[in-house]
Amino acid sequence: MSAQTHMRREILEIPAAVDALLTKGASSIEAAANALRAADPLFMISVARGSSDHAATYFKYACELVAGIPVASVGPSVSSIYDRELSLSRCACLAVSQSGKSPDIVRLAMMATSQSALSIALTNHTDSDLARVSTHTIDLHAGAELSVAATKTFVTSAVSAIWLLAEWQKDTILLQALHALPEMLEHATQMDWGALGAEITSRQSLFCLGRGPVLAISNEAALKFKETCQLHAESYSSAEVLHGPVSIVDQEFPVLALTAADQAETSLVEVADQIAGKGASVFVTSDQATHAASLPCVRTAHPLLDPISLIVSFYAMVEQVALSRGMNPDEPRHLKKVTETI
Repeated sequence: MSAQTHMRREILEIPAAVDALLTKGASSIEAAANALRAADPLFMISVARGSSDHAATYFKYACELVAGIPVASVGPSVSSIYDRELSLSRCACLAVSQSGKSPDIVRLAMMATSQSALSIALTNHTDSDLARVSTHTIDLHAGAELSVAATKTFVTSAVSAIWLLAEWQKDTILLQALHALPEMLEHATQMDWGALGAEITSRQSLFCLGRGPVLAISNEAALKFKETCQLHAESYSSAEVLHGPVSIVDQEFPVLALTAADQAETSLVEVADQIAGKGASVFVTSDQATHAASLPCVRTAHPLLDPISLIVSFYAMVEQVALSRGMNPDEPRHLKKVTETI
């Protein structure tokens, strides 16, 4: 393996990729936002898998908080395997796929378009099948991503989604904060989460916790632990972990608790401290903890953007953990870059 993995290089490219998106992507964002405003949907659906689905979950929470519009994740198999039609009038569909090639994602987006629902594709390939069947396409502008583990495309998917929301709702504060994001992400790549990395290098299982928009980041973190480190990681809302899963926590059981500077921070930190009190090794991205260990993090200019800086710092750490466990994060076993499901 080379001295620097593709994954490490691509993590370090994230700030520039976000800057390129913010520089080049305005016209497609504005067109889709204008269409959303004109359509005035009663609800939205998201269609995605893997890391892309985590970006869609991030959009779900942000949309419900900012626009008051409910967003539901629809299983693509409803259309592709079960061949059922959904009633999608007065709906908008957000389909997220870095490749735009997976047949099941494409088929559900096509169904939405055929029913005159507003369909919006977020993809790194604007010549893809998904782009072809969607009403609007937003180019992620992430550039080439060679590592199997998605990093740049996840972040640019999340930024595109929140930018679309901010433009749709004419949220000037969020729009201003977005354009300050690349510099914040540059700092996020440099956060030292080595204490967490050292704690989990020899472990086989851990929890990731989040709440609200950060739950999407917790889901993404758990996936990346599995993909790159072959660690069994489970993601839970901090509101759910005490309802059963906490039973498996024993002495020094690792827990990563992720939180933004929003209304959920206090309650999440309280749960992190409770679990730390049971003997677990808990790390939390907050300085409010009394029992859990605090991880350094970059707070952005808006709480809804904090989750994006958190995942960048996480990526920088998890790549190092993979290497310390003797794994090649660029080529996780049993996986390939583009997964096409039916």
